[in-house]
Amino acid sequence: MARPDINRFGEMEVFVRAVKRGGFSAAARELGLTPSAVSKLVARLEKRLGARLVNRSTRALQLTPEGCTFYERSVRLLAQLDEAERGVSPSDAPVGRLRVNTNAAFGRCFLIPHLPAFTARYPGISVDLILTDQIIDLIDDRTDVAIRAGPMKSSQLVTRKLGETRMVVVGAPAYLERHGTPRTPADLMGHQRLGFSYTRVMEGWPLRENGVTLPVEPTGNLRASDGEALRLIVLAGGGLARLAHFQVAEDLAEGRLLPVLEDFNPGDTEAIHAVFVGQGGQVPARVRVFLDHLAATVRLP
Repeated sequence: MARPDINRFGEMEVFVRAVKRGGFSAAARELGLTPSAVSKLVARLEKRLGARLVNRSTRALQLTPEGCTFYERSVRLLAQLDEAERGVSPSDAPVGRLRVNTNAAFGRCFLIPHLPAFTARYPGISVDLILTDQIIDLIDDRTDVAIRAGPMKSSQLVTRKLGETRMVVVGAPAYLERHGTPRTPADLMGHQRLGFSYTRVMEGWPLRENGVTLPVEPTGNLRASDGEALRLIVLAGGGLARLAHFQVAEDLAEGRLLPVLEDFNPGDTEAIHAVFVGQGGQVPARVRVFLDHLAATVRLP
């Protein structure tokens, strides 16, 4: 049993703040403490638990396996405490910094247009938006919510499905006029097939012909690190690419891009999820209201 003079929630708050901010100095500034005081509090916590939680260096804090476990549980417990306090203070609005990671295409189509309305409704929340197609570790990257496309791997993270989008091969009218419009998958051999510069679950373009689905490898002379960059290259006439329909829906509607080989499209879809740390709905208020905002604004075509 813990001694009554030990503020365990206070220690958790200091520890979680140091991890989220990446160091004792940043956490100290937010908490109104000195860096040495934060360091001593974390050291005292480690001594009481009998486990090293962080490996300290001059550049950053690196969580140990025990630290990762304690961090995740501390985040949940602090969220529960936050909920308990809010239960007797219903007028309190969500506050704090919200770090959101998403791919550039989803950010352009769904986040950026609606973020001003979100921050206007919740002025106490400060949003950090990071656009990248690379998969990040939410804890290591101190991210609150990540948007991910495709199949989800089993993990301790919680997911909230936002919808599904089908895939489509597209090209610019000028490119197709110069190089011809492919009528069968075999015709793709003479075209620039643009792909990604990182490993994906499925590297090829699955096209269905005579009842059989076979992947066509993207082997063009241009590759990009995110789907939005590929879209811009295709718009500039650089070749063909297979992209999420929501990403190119406006381009297709306005004729800037044209669908290619739709008769051979297998109709596969990619699920879009919001991923966050928390169990049983116990998440910080700033995260909860942002998830509700996504559910209300994201409409995948």
